[in-house]
Formats: sequence, structure tokens, C-alpha cells
Amino acid sequence: MDWNSFSFIDLFAGIGGIRHGYEAEGPTCVFSSEIDERARDAYEANFGERPHGDITKIDAGAIPDFDILLAGFPCQAFSIIGKREGFANETCGTLFFDIERILKEKRPKAFMLENVRNLTAHDGGGTFSTIQKHLSALGYTVGAKILNALDFGVPQKRERIIIVGFLDPVNFRFPDPLPERKRLSLNDILEKDPPRKYFVRPAIREARLRRLKNPDYPRPYISHENIGGSVTPHPYSSALRAGASANYILINDERRPTERELLRLQGFPDTFKIVVPYSQLRKQCGNSVTVPVIRAVAGNMLEALRKFEANDSRFPY
Repeated sequence: MDWNSFSFIDLFAGIGGIRHGYEAEGPTCVFSSEIDERARDAYEANFGERPHGDITKIDAGAIPDFDILLAGFPCQAFSIIGKREGFANETCGTLFFDIERILKEKRPKAFMLENVRNLTAHDGGGTFSTIQKHLSALGYTVGAKILNALDFGVPQKRERIIIVGFLDPVNFRFPDPLPERKRLSLNDILEKDPPRKYFVRPAIREARLRRLKNPDYPRPYISHENIGGSVTPHPYSSALRAGASANYILINDERRPTERELLRLQGFPDTFKIVVPYSQLRKQCGNSVTVPVIRAVAGNMLEALRKFEANDSRFPY
């Protein structure tokens, strides 16, 4: 097949971070799904189509044929019923079930899944092992690696596991980190004159500065408050979180990041349209993927698939 014009589906699509990463390779999205209405608003504004809703209610057979399945799926705890093994028991009640049933029905050439780093540790590693086992049982060669957004050009420390699978014996390698010179700094992504509405009250600022581990830390920095109340500055953001408090991260302990800065921390282009309130955008960015990480994985996946189709076993990296 022609891997210069392939198709994909975008499950648990959020605001389209995975789609942004893959569309750089020139494919066509033939189906998307997202249950959150405000995320669907943002997706529709930016891609011109409204994702389908709850994937658990969508018949896999009704989904158009496609070449690659993409999903940044939520990971609920696996429900193991008794000591019996099997598909229904091991995946009951989880959204991974829906990925599995679509893969089983549609048999795409490849898939890429994204999840939190702690997926590998959940239930003593049992959850991740079960996921790998079920994907392999469908005939896919499965690989996984934890990638950090800091290594791919954005000033955000965000570690996520990427799981890829191929029906054919494709020679795939995960992407290498970008050289330091190609990575954006905080100076590159911060707005020069943000409105006053993003600045915190003096009492909040003073309380943060009293607990700042290094008061002489060079600006610009982003600090976050850990569970023990300590405030630590870094030349990058800690991982954006959907459910974090409004002041979880502060720039120079003075202000919250703007909507555009939050999107830039996730690698979204400045052409991305903002159509939801600040609180929703902050939640959406916390739930999103980091676009440059996905773009790097997409590039390597497509290179590997093209090499395989060309029967070229040399695959130089």
C-alpha cells in the first residue's frame, strides 16, 4: 500500500493532539471519537468535524476501514473476575476493551496508544502485562517505551508510555531525543505582555516565595507546589494536569500560564483556535498529548512501514 496517503482513526481524541502529530505525515482521518462535549467543541473548531461520542456505544463494524488506529486511552483499573482467564473477564469495565474490539474487527496494519507512565506499575505490572498479552493475541508485534516531552522540544517534563503494534514484522525503533539546540526554552513559549488577569494576588505570591526552595533561581522559571507544600522552580513546567488547582504551576511565582502558553507547552501550533473558557482549556491541555512526541513517533512508524513495503531490510537509523 501507499504509506504516503494512509488513513487513521482518532479514538479518545480530546482536542486532537494525536491527530496533529500524525497529520504532519499527510494521512486522512476517517473517524474520530470523544465523549467530552467541550473537547468536542475544540476539536470541531480546529478540524472542521465533530467527533462521534461515547466509543462504547459505537459498533466497530460501522467504522470506516483504516490503516492505523490511534488512541490516547484512559486507563481504568482492570476488573479481574475470580481466577478465570479470558477476554471478557480480564477487560471487563475498561476502555481498553473498545480498542481491542475495534482492532479485532478492523485489523488495521498498525496502532499507536498513549497512556500515563504509571500504567506499567498499575496492579504490580499486571495491567500492562494484560494489555500486551491481548494485543499480541490479536497478531500484533507490540513495543512500548516511556518518552519525555522535554526530550522532544517543549519545556514540559511529561513522561508518557507509547505503545505501538504492527501486523507485519516491521523493523520499528522509537525516536531518539532531539539535540538540545533544537528544543524550545521557556523564553520561546512565554508571552511578552500577558494581561493582568493571569497574575495571582499578592498574598498568594508572597506565600509561594516564602516556600521557594531557591529564591535566587534565574528567570524565567515555572514552579510547582508538591504535596508537602514545597515550591520548586525549574526552567520547564512540570506535567500539566487536568485536575490540578488553578495555582498548581506559576510562572516566576507571579502568574498563571495563559491559554496560548498552555497549548505551546503541549506543542500545539499558534493557529490552534481557542473556543472554550480558561478552566476548560486548562483541563483539556492536562488531558492532551504532547504533539511533538507524537509527531516523532509517527515519523518513525511511517518510515518503518514504508521500508517494509519496499522490502528494504537495511532500515538505516
